[in-house]
Amino acid sequence: MKYGARGTGFTLRAIPLLLLTGVIPVVAAAEVTLPGIDIDIGDADIAPAIKILIALTILSLAPAIMISMTSFMRIIVVLSMLRHAFGMQQTPPNTVLISLALFLTIFSMLPALQQVQQQAIVPYTNELIETEQALEAGLGPLRDFMIRQTREQDLALMVDVSGREKPETVADIDTFLLVPAFMLSELKTAFQIGFVIFVPFVMIDIIVASILMSMGMLMVPPMMISLPIKVLMFVLIDGWNLVVQSLLSSFG
Repeated sequence: MKYGARGTGFTLRAIPLLLLTGVIPVVAAAEVTLPGIDIDIGDADIAPAIKILIALTILSLAPAIMISMTSFMRIIVVLSMLRHAFGMQQTPPNTVLISLALFLTIFSMLPALQQVQQQAIVPYTNELIETEQALEAGLGPLRDFMIRQTREQDLALMVDVSGREKPETVADIDTFLLVPAFMLSELKTAFQIGFVIFVPFVMIDIIVASILMSMGMLMVPPMMISLPIKVLMFVLIDGWNLVVQSLLSSFG
């Protein structure tokens, strides 16, 4: 199965059509009468109203898009598993992990974001393309990124569950199928990286527990001894740099 680099999703492509077919007639004929106030929305206000509505819709969907269509999921899962491997539930805090994950996401997605800006944002702001064309052009680089990171078996699973025919090119793959397949692949990759991170910390816990048991210090919690050892080891091997380098290199 070969996949190309073109195609758009149904949801984003349908937004302008729904707005044009459903919102324009209502807005064009809108006439609101209040005590002492008469509001008559004419044709001149249709385009600004639609642009505002599209902007609000995109902003409301931005968190979901950030999580489901970028590298954010893999990064935040690995960082969360790293924190649990230490045995510290609140250190580093959630705000620190999320902020670090956001900046790493921007860094890893920078080539795709630059393509979105060149192919969609700049032409749209210069009024060279329509809204539907801008959405289609902006979705292309994100689809390319997701396809490169999606395992074929995960994509085949979503195709089988949907009951559709096996696609031959990426143009035949609906974004509704690509996004969940991409998320499954990201979760699997994140857990693989997290397992590698967990192993040395578990070994330290086992060694400390065995030493305490052999010394008869059964009343001493092993975590009290192993936690500073794990922190010291992580600092000595420059663990944060290793984790970040492994995460960024995993995207190829």
